[in-house]
Amino acid sequence: MTDHELHSSPETVHWGFFDAALPPRLRIKSGDTVTVHCVSGGPNAMPPAPYQIPPELRAIHAQLQPRLPGHILTGPIHVAGAMPGDSLEIEVLDIKFRTDWGWNMQRPLAGTLPEDFPFTRLTIIPIDAKRGVCTMPWGVEIPLQPFFGVMGVAPPPEWGAVSTIEPRAFGGNIDNKELGVGSKLFLPVFTEGALFSTGDGHGVQGDGEVNLTALETNLTGTFRLTVHKGRRLTMPRAETATHYITHGMDPDLDDAAKQALREMIVLICERTNIAREDAYMLCSLACDLHVTQLVDGHKGVHAMLAKKYAGG
Repeated sequence: MTDHELHSSPETVHWGFFDAALPPRLRIKSGDTVTVHCVSGGPNAMPPAPYQIPPELRAIHAQLQPRLPGHILTGPIHVAGAMPGDSLEIEVLDIKFRTDWGWNMQRPLAGTLPEDFPFTRLTIIPIDAKRGVCTMPWGVEIPLQPFFGVMGVAPPPEWGAVSTIEPRAFGGNIDNKELGVGSKLFLPVFTEGALFSTGDGHGVQGDGEVNLTALETNLTGTFRLTVHKGRRLTMPRAETATHYITHGMDPDLDDAAKQALREMIVLICERTNIAREDAYMLCSLACDLHVTQLVDGHKGVHAMLAKKYAGG
């Protein structure tokens, strides 16, 4: 296994879209680790002095424009051997803050309550990574819980370019706060090499991400990328040290919940010898459904089941 590094720059990021036609910016083997440096935010989300803006983010703003509305992602990364019908495991080994600030933005016609807050508001929030807190404008400190809002592979080639905003079967803007250090995300592969990209660093987020954004910030992540041959998935799955997680994504929150639940029933039946109706009953007693986010066009629900109930 080999360790790799991929820096963010105008040559190594794609802004606002996923596309299977994108050429890889790095090629690795299955099981290799890669440290990916990410940046976040357009020119309208930058802080005033004395906060420091990463030079590569300034260069990206100067040289690139978003192809579609969405996030700045570093990648894609080609993983040798990955083919359609396989799955890609993304193990999150480490996350580090790149800046001592983050930002939160709400804007008209977006968020969970656009009728109540019909205006744009940008708030720069100081980050103290050493103490593990961010400080709200009124002085309250919130413990940091960093994760990458966007981790995804290329969509099916026939889709062409799609926005990074809506989470889909290939992952993308999942915005699941459980996907921090120690977690594993499993994504279905739709094109040769998988073509993994990541970005949208979050310092901390509540389930729902209700006003449109979390504590958006610049993160560096270290990941181990492993191909699972022939392990066909229909939707992203994840694991923490204690739980199995399935996801549902749909414009309708009820349909997203149904999808997450159906995916969990399938997972339970794969890992045990119990019948589907028993797995459904188990979910009613022991599985928790969380609203991942309400603000990305396709709403998200994730189902969490303690591993001890499904052979873990």
